[in-house]
Amino acid sequence: MLLEDTEATNALGGALARTRPVRGVVHLHGDLGAGKSTLARALLRELGVTGAIRSPTYTLVERYPLPGGGEAWHLDLYRIGDGAELEFLGLDSDEATLWLVEWPERGGGFLPTPDLRLDLEVAGHGRQASVIAVTEAGREWLARLQAVKTTEVATDS
Repeated sequence: MLLEDTEATNALGGALARTRPVRGVVHLHGDLGAGKSTLARALLRELGVTGAIRSPTYTLVERYPLPGGGEAWHLDLYRIGDGAELEFLGLDSDEATLWLVEWPERGGGFLPTPDLRLDLEVAGHGRQASVIAVTEAGREWLARLQAVKTTEVATDS
């Protein structure tokens, strides 16, 4: 789908939040500036996170309690050299109800399997987004997402 502007990226993040399962893992792929953090922030806002939503570029992980219960983890693995470094962060996959992982390819085999893979790339003044279901939970999530009116999220391309 084509995300023509920041508002369209925010709309996709909101739609992902409204359709998400109780537990979910999202891997966000794309070059620097592709909109991964913007999408993650929009998703977290829609889930009711208030206050500052910081980029985890230097902290590697930011944790957000969710108003409906559970905790969302936003990870940015751009600065790690080896996936084994994640062991030192004390991440327990049972603690978080939502994982949003930027640069997951740097996490090696130390991350949970994604339910959804989002590929973002710059396309003119906007972004091109592909949402790929990886697990059965991801396929169900994607089906709910596709049921949302595409005009609320983006235009098909």
